[in-house]
Amino acid sequence: MSEQLTYEQALEKLDEKLKLLEDGDLSLEDALKAVDEARVYLKVCTERLEAARKKIEIRPEPVE
Repeated sequence: MSEQLTYEQALEKLDEKLKLLEDGDLSLEDALKAVDEARVYLKVCTERLEAARKKIEIRPEPVE
């Protein structure tokens, strides 16, 4: 499912997990699960940004 997320969706889910962790109300098990899920969403964000960067990267014109 994470492969189908847009950058914005993954970023929102990452933010949700980070807020849960910052609140400190999670059990150790739930905190570890939140960290694992946050890593997945961070990876999706990174992949989406890299793909976008490659699409807009400006390549120099060949010099004749």
